[in-house]
Amino acid sequence: MVHSKTYAVFGLGKYGSAVAKELVKIGAEVLAVDINEEKVNEAVKEIPFCKCADVTDPEVLKQLGISNIDVVVISIATNLEACVMATMLCKEMGVKTVISKGSSEMNCKILQKVGADKVIFPEQESGMRLAKNLISSGFVDILDISNNVSMVELEVRPEWENKNLLELDLRKKYSINIVSIIENGEASVLIDPEMPLKRSMRLIVIADTGKLRKLK
Repeated sequence: MVHSKTYAVFGLGKYGSAVAKELVKIGAEVLAVDINEEKVNEAVKEIPFCKCADVTDPEVLKQLGISNIDVVVISIATNLEACVMATMLCKEMGVKTVISKGSSEMNCKILQKVGADKVIFPEQESGMRLAKNLISSGFVDILDISNNVSMVELEVRPEWENKNLLELDLRKKYSINIVSIIENGEASVLIDPEMPLKRSMRLIVIADTGKLRKLK
C-alpha cells in the first residue's frame, strides 16, 4: 500500500522507533534521524532511510530536505532545548505538520507556544497508535482493541449527510458496527437508525482492522 505523504521521525528512542517502524510497515516513506550513531545503526535494519545527524542545526535540516517532508514527528523529549529548536526550525522551513513529544505538562505548553501542531504524551498514546492515526486519513482517531479489531472515530462524510443509518447500511458496505454517535461533545449509545446524520457528528465504530482501508 503506497502513501503519498512523506514522514520524518527525529529521535530513535523507544517511542520514535515505534512510530518509524510502524509507518514503514504500513508502507509509508519515512526518514528517521538520530544524533546517536549506535541507535541509527540498529534502526536501519528495519527503517531503510536512517541518518545520523543533529536536527537542531538548520544547515543539516536543509541538507536532509526537511522542507519537502509533510509530517515530522519529534521524539527527543529528554532534551527540551533540542526538541524546541527542532520544532521551531521545522515550522520555519515550511513543514505542514509537526508533532512533538513532551515529557511533562509544562514542556507540552512550551512546545505548543513555539509552533508544534500537536503535542503528545507517550503515556497517553503509543507510537504504533500515532503511526496508524497519521496514515488513516479521514479517521479522527483509531485505537486497537485486539490484533484484528479496532475502534475508530469517523467524521460524517458529505455523501452521508442528511441520510440515516438504514439508508446508508454502513455495516454491509464497510463491515463496521456503529456503537455511539457524538454530537455537541455528548456521546450517545442509544442510536436511532432513522435519524439523519449531520456533518457535525462523529461516529464511533468497531471494525475489522484489515477492512479499514475500505473506509478511506
